[in-house]
Amino acid sequence: MDEPVTKEDLLNQVANGFWETFPPYWNMVRAHIRQVAADNFGITVEQFHILRQIRRGIHSGSELAAEKRISRAAISKAVDTLVNQNLVSRQENPQDRRFTRLELTAEGATLLAVIFDETRSWMKRNLDYLSETELESIIRAMAALKKTFPE
Repeated sequence: MDEPVTKEDLLNQVANGFWETFPPYWNMVRAHIRQVAADNFGITVEQFHILRQIRRGIHSGSELAAEKRISRAAISKAVDTLVNQNLVSRQENPQDRRFTRLELTAEGATLLAVIFDETRSWMKRNLDYLSETELESIIRAMAALKKTFPE
């Protein structure tokens, strides 16, 4: 006779499944982004993430450093490289010269769009073998996880 499945059993299955699924899948996604970013544009994954953060609305070096949990000096060096590659621009604030606003250049925005499009296409090719029901289940599961782990 089968014992009833408890909530604790389900929580353990979800936690174990998370570790068996998300880190390996994320590592594959990161490897793909690394390949596209490096091969096509000569940037690192970290530089890609800085561009992505600027696109998301983080416009100062100190905010980027806090978000990435790295030193302001390291962020400054990475931003210098992105400025030299014409992917990011610095705009001084005339009212407060201590604050420099970071913005994507048109070239930086295009680069991100291409990387996102290529990565999305790659992910779709990898997910294409799943049924519509399985895809809908994944969508519901991701929505539930977003409620559990808010930003």
